[in-house]
Amino acid sequence: MRAAVLHEIGQDKLEILDDVEATGFGPGRVRIRVRATGLCHSDLSAMAGVLPQPAPFVPGHEGAGEILEVGEGVTNVKPGDRVVVCWLPACGTCPACKRGQTELCLAGFMNAGTPNFKRPGGDVFGFAGTGTFTEEVVVDAGCAVPIPDDVPFDIAALIGCGVTTGLGAALNTADVEAGSSVAVIGCGGVGISAIQGARLKGAAEIVAVDPVASRREAALKFGATRAVSPDELPDAKQTVTAGEGFDYVFEVVGRSATARTAYENTRRGGTLVVVGAGAMDDYLQLNMFELFFDEKRILPSMYGGGDVLRSYERTVALWRAGRIDLEGLITHRVPLSDINEALDQMRTGVALRTCIEI
Repeated sequence: MRAAVLHEIGQDKLEILDDVEATGFGPGRVRIRVRATGLCHSDLSAMAGVLPQPAPFVPGHEGAGEILEVGEGVTNVKPGDRVVVCWLPACGTCPACKRGQTELCLAGFMNAGTPNFKRPGGDVFGFAGTGTFTEEVVVDAGCAVPIPDDVPFDIAALIGCGVTTGLGAALNTADVEAGSSVAVIGCGGVGISAIQGARLKGAAEIVAVDPVASRREAALKFGATRAVSPDELPDAKQTVTAGEGFDYVFEVVGRSATARTAYENTRRGGTLVVVGAGAMDDYLQLNMFELFFDEKRILPSMYGGGDVLRSYERTVALWRAGRIDLEGLITHRVPLSDINEALDQMRTGVALRTCIEI
């Protein structure tokens, strides 16, 4: 079986191997034939060591495909079903799940320490307990979420992470108020999805902030009212808010420097939503006086900050109704054999989302 493998943390290229085997099939597990997978910036972060992940590993966590085989006791899917891969399944029994905060369930993270694959040289892990840069993957049944037959695999793959995260940040976490002002810092696939969410909620002004001109141009097509480079943000703040600051600022980069910029561009009493996944040793500095005096809300958003399954259903409904554009997020397509080309497209910022067709 073919899979793209990173041998050591810090390497910037993946090797396509044909001697990889998906392991772990048994009771409560399913085997999925991956048909499409998106490249998310979190994959690059794991490769670089920003996000913790044992190596060697198969990156990818934003995938969709069809069920090949189900283990004993599996009732939610059957062979032939089309599914989206959910990298953060809810167990339904932990304290977070019982409180209704299923996005905080740690059951999925427990899978990240168990190898999903093997090859003659030894065990191979799957990123975030999945690993979708491969032809087949074995995961817990809860990671396989059925999708309607009219949802193409490439669209379903996007719903598996980036779209759910960005839309949910605006719809669930921030609950953007109609008529408000919004700034989104970082306009890749997740940031563009946050822009679409803010537009759905009726934001009056949506300022897209990104250093890449093509992403700024794309943001305008997806609902931003203006798009600026980071150096132009102070002028946009003055023009849109008379210097007061935005009602909502979304940080979709995952760095303390941009989070600090986001904080400074949030109005007093406004809301900063931290969407980007950053490093454990990258600290955001705030002083106690500004926290007290400015009364700005700082809201981290994990996987869209809401029930994942409900979020999937809502996204499909919005897409069917033409209220959100998912096809337009896919700016590049490559086969698995060209995965390193997709990595370059992400690093340079030319791609919103690259679909790897398998």
